[in-house]
Amino acid sequence: MPRHDSRSVRPLSRPHWLACGLAVLLHAAPLWAADAPTQAQAQTAPAAPLPVRAYVEPPRFAQPSISPDGRYLAVLAPVGGRRNLMVVDLQTREGKVLTGQTDFDVVNLNWVGSDRLVFSLGRLNSPTGPESGDGGGLFTIRRDGKDFRKLSPTLREQLARMEGYFRRMSYLMPVPGSENEILVNSNFRSAKVQDIYRVNLDNGEKKLLTFDQPGDVQGWLLDPQGVPRLAMVVDKVDDPREFGGAKVMLRAAIDAPWQVLARFEPDERQRWRPVAFAENGKDLIVATRHGQDTTGLYRYDVAAGKVAEPLAVHPRYDISGGLLYDTKIHQAVGVAIADERYQVAYFDAGYAQLQAQFEGLFPGKAVRFEKSAGARSLVTVWSDRSVPTFYIFDAEKKTLEEALRARDEVEEEHLVTMRPFLLKTRDGLEIPSYYFLPANYQPGQRLPTVVHVHGGPQVRADTWGALNSFGVLEAQLLASRGYAVVLPNYRVTPGLGQKIYRAGFGEVGRKLSDDHEDAAHWAVAQGFADAKRVCISGASYGGYAALWASIRSADVFKCAVAGLVVSDMKLQLTSNRTDFSGSESAVAEWKRLLGVVGDDWARAQEVSPALHAERSKLPLMIYAGDADRRTPLEQTKAMLNALSQAGKPAEVVMIKAGEGHGYGKVENNVELYTRMLEFLDRHIGPASRASGQATGVGAGAVGAAAGAVVAN
Repeated sequence: MPRHDSRSVRPLSRPHWLACGLAVLLHAAPLWAADAPTQAQAQTAPAAPLPVRAYVEPPRFAQPSISPDGRYLAVLAPVGGRRNLMVVDLQTREGKVLTGQTDFDVVNLNWVGSDRLVFSLGRLNSPTGPESGDGGGLFTIRRDGKDFRKLSPTLREQLARMEGYFRRMSYLMPVPGSENEILVNSNFRSAKVQDIYRVNLDNGEKKLLTFDQPGDVQGWLLDPQGVPRLAMVVDKVDDPREFGGAKVMLRAAIDAPWQVLARFEPDERQRWRPVAFAENGKDLIVATRHGQDTTGLYRYDVAAGKVAEPLAVHPRYDISGGLLYDTKIHQAVGVAIADERYQVAYFDAGYAQLQAQFEGLFPGKAVRFEKSAGARSLVTVWSDRSVPTFYIFDAEKKTLEEALRARDEVEEEHLVTMRPFLLKTRDGLEIPSYYFLPANYQPGQRLPTVVHVHGGPQVRADTWGALNSFGVLEAQLLASRGYAVVLPNYRVTPGLGQKIYRAGFGEVGRKLSDDHEDAAHWAVAQGFADAKRVCISGASYGGYAALWASIRSADVFKCAVAGLVVSDMKLQLTSNRTDFSGSESAVAEWKRLLGVVGDDWARAQEVSPALHAERSKLPLMIYAGDADRRTPLEQTKAMLNALSQAGKPAEVVMIKAGEGHGYGKVENNVELYTRMLEFLDRHIGPASRASGQATGVGAGAVGAAAGAVVAN
């Protein structure tokens, strides 16, 4: 615990826990940006920019968690060049490293009682090719470092034993009332069957709880006592390219017969998804649109067999999860949602009171807390300009003490405001998005601007926070170098309601590209973007979008940075080199996105950049990993060959050995962004850099743990 700054806080009354079940109607932010910032909104003078490494390194400290009794803090920390598990005694301030991984990193942790932890392994600061996924496994250890036990082997061990299929075990929750048993999800019986087991941490013994599966189970739901009482069952279909129906099966107890609670037809718009059991242990909390454009959380009355009152609904954003639980009673007490900012709303009055008082201490920042059974709580505070900082709140002493910061070197002065706006498309959609301006921006300035297109495309990739996603990381780095950046969402981005989502089907390379152009036009209309100095960037689908823009939108953009690209849509969906080539349903979904019917590929070929390279008019930077299975290297090569044959070779090409779909090695990401900055500077950037600006490896300390810059 490197920091021990302590401060008194105003008295906080001991909360009175109430199960009030109040509906939460979450509001939309009242101040959507409609114009460029005024003089009063301009930020203060910028600090000297950090080196690229400071942005692309992952946090030093991750996943802190307070023990149920409130005495200990577990955290993942850099030790010996890898991320390892350590525990700090909050009473004595003594820390103990529990693991000594040198080839793997500990990637998650969970308390089981206040004496044991369970964890799994992964690999950070390593290329993201096939070997990066050879971790996994499940392990347990006591907080004093004793009684280490392997509950499930890593994928690497299973590969060495040449087993028939890979068995995976995922932690779910402690067994209520027990401090030496957990519930796990595992495919131990069969590669295609997901079961729930009760596992004893003392001896590793497993007890199967789902021996009587009621069909092809897609997912289980546990009640507050940890009993798998609900199963989502999908109908089998003869044609794997088609979606079948589904039904919800419910039973009253572990030994009671299964009954059909609800049945849904294929593509039924009003189907609902069970999320949790309600506080009475009988009714459900479900995610459904219930006649609205956005998905919300509702109570489902099991006895009446119908959706009842709303629990959490937002007018612009889907809420399909985000429930916050009281781990003592294993019941939902509130909900968190990442809208244009971040909101927490509690159904429970006591939790709501504590949340409001914490938010009062940190105005303008997001706050979440993890309460223990004792006087202490772990409080996490962050914003778009502040990395997560972890505090220990002591209700008896009325003190709030800073314990850890996720990153030591990144301060608020190094980050800029993440500004929400509504992207109004040419056909009338209003799509929530973000933009960033350099800290020294003055109203009236026309800046070099980058439109960063997220991957997916069926992913909501960027949410409010500091360096918490690929797009936000890139935007903050570019803003620190004097660029304005727009992070537009676009039709088919999920989480923003059905109207926006469904408007994207059949429109890849068409209306989706209209949206990317509209984002650039919006930035120019607001007065901060120079129409003659706008570039487009992105990776995966964003890489495709950048390639296609170099052909379709050369009158809007002046250069393009395209990573992990798709250049030939038919090849992408027919090649056996992708990681989804064996999934007919995945190929069918992409055909729907493209508007391809049957074996008529004309619509896909019309928007495939490699087939139209002779029309490319923009300087291009292209990057890839040679071990990518999502968008294989053959896609990059097809584009490079087509450009070369057209006499229009890419200006910058970067292909990294061992990397997959996104760079994992820190050195590769440092090089990527250093070369990207040089490329942008040549084509749209400022003529000179501020003195002392560092872009390379030499400036700043090197953290011991690192992770991937991931493109979806």
